[in-house]
Amino acid sequence: MQILIIGSLAGQIGAASQIAIKRGAKVLHADDVDSGLVILRSGKGADLVLIDVKEPIKDLINSLSDERINTPVIACGVANDTQAAVEAIRIGAKEYIPFPPDAELIAAVLEAVAEEDNAFICKDPKMEEVLNMALQVAPSDASILVTGPSGTGKEVVARFIHKKSKRKNNRFVAVNCAAIPENLLESELFGHEKGAFTGAVARRIGKFEEANAGTLLLDEITEMDPRLQAKLLRVIQEREIDRVGGKQPVNVDVRIIATSNRNIEDSVKKGDFREDLYFRLNVISLNLPALTNRPADIIPLANFFASKYAEANGVSKKSFSTPAETNLKSYSWPGNVRELENTVHRAVLLSNGEIIEESSIVLETGSLDNNEKAAALPNHQVNAGLSENSAFVGRSVADVERDLIIETLHHCLGNRTHAANILGISIRTLRNKLKQYNGEGFNVALPGETTPISS
Repeated sequence: MQILIIGSLAGQIGAASQIAIKRGAKVLHADDVDSGLVILRSGKGADLVLIDVKEPIKDLINSLSDERINTPVIACGVANDTQAAVEAIRIGAKEYIPFPPDAELIAAVLEAVAEEDNAFICKDPKMEEVLNMALQVAPSDASILVTGPSGTGKEVVARFIHKKSKRKNNRFVAVNCAAIPENLLESELFGHEKGAFTGAVARRIGKFEEANAGTLLLDEITEMDPRLQAKLLRVIQEREIDRVGGKQPVNVDVRIIATSNRNIEDSVKKGDFREDLYFRLNVISLNLPALTNRPADIIPLANFFASKYAEANGVSKKSFSTPAETNLKSYSWPGNVRELENTVHRAVLLSNGEIIEESSIVLETGSLDNNEKAAALPNHQVNAGLSENSAFVGRSVADVERDLIIETLHHCLGNRTHAANILGISIRTLRNKLKQYNGEGFNVALPGETTPISS
């Protein structure tokens, strides 16, 4: 991933940038907001912005909104400056990282914001077929359509194809078509000229130009508005884009990979997706099977995630007991690989010692037995970083969940993104839970706090 740092590198933010580089990120730097905006408009691209809280964050947030630049902003500042943290979140920063910077905290924030995991674990024959096809078509420039249920790893496959292609030394740019409003998506993809709309104070290079000579992933493409579908079709046919408000087309050389969790043929029949665009994208089709249909991948994936989260949380490497493996293999995994990852993450935190027992496998959408199992977990199986005073036995699942969430947030110094990553839930779910707990009068830590404050 690529990060834009805004602020003086002589301070703590410079140390944060070095941590990000060691974690594999590429870093761009700007001394101030104006210089940062020039970089974002120029097509150099950034997956997120890390800005010193001393800089005018509100000006940056407003400019990004006015110019339709959809890049998340992370604020940074001293740990005890709670007021600055709250204000940064209030005006639109996605997260707040307290200084001095913590390597694991920054790694968790980068992973949660970018949602980037390039591991390709494949042992099942059905997935091996997909892998072999991906390897075969990767060197070409053909458009590829990757389909499959949510959570099966469509973006992971897209990144794998890019890394095996002749474009691997150039950029891989991902756009989530479902997450960006239609009126912003056009500018996000194609860029705009100065004066194209209110707030367009300068030319902005879009994702197609950022990905020039590389690969552009159009994630959940079936969510794209039909008007933009027509414009996309022209780009594929003519290999040129029109910036919003532009008078001259711009040539682009981009390999397109599109994904969808829908049955696209049904969408075409309903008139929601253009048939001609479908045929243009569907030169090569890769369909990812649901995890329940690739059972040989379950344990290898579980072992991979167990090692990953043991290392991330600073605990010893863990393996699964035979009953735990049986439990994992017998579950249907409606959330696919994403649900498996979250389940293993929780198991790493809840398990005691180097063996993950069956009692630590708590399934989000599982049966009542699994929920009862969560409520009955003994005290010694609570994450070692959390309070050891949480008595689970005899309490409701809702009460146990509340205390686990609040104490995890406390452990993370109030950092919502890091806590959500540890808990294996989305940041939106976490914030909704915290809003509920605040309303019920429970103590919820603010970003940067070492102890929760009274509500």
